[in-house]
Amino acid sequence: QVQVVESGGGLVQPGGSLRLSCAASGFTLDYYAIGWYRQAPGKEREGVSCISNSDTYYIDSVKGRFTISRDNAKSTVYLQMNNLKPEDTAVYYCAKLLDCYYYTEVPPGYGGWGQGTQVTVSS
Repeated sequence: QVQVVESGGGLVQPGGSLRLSCAASGFTLDYYAIGWYRQAPGKEREGVSCISNSDTYYIDSVKGRFTISRDNAKSTVYLQMNNLKPEDTAVYYCAKLLDCYYYTEVPPGYGGWGQGTQVTVSS
């Protein structure tokens, strides 16, 4: 059964850090890209970052603050988030992708979402 499970969220003050994990099972992570998405209250889900086996991608608002990495041996992808801002508050999800070309958009018809992990940045 193909599954991704997100973890690592929490409540953090502005300027703080969190590391999210995306644990993959039911498929060989080596052959896929992984995208991180987030959905804030009242907003559309958006792509934040993506990692293939050769490249990493970030939207402008997180460049220089977020770092995506992968450990294929552990079937896990990480999102290190530093200097967090209140506007980063959202539920964060990861998704199994064929590539990162269109990661900024939610894959049409994608049905493999996990439960997500809540990130709240507030003083």
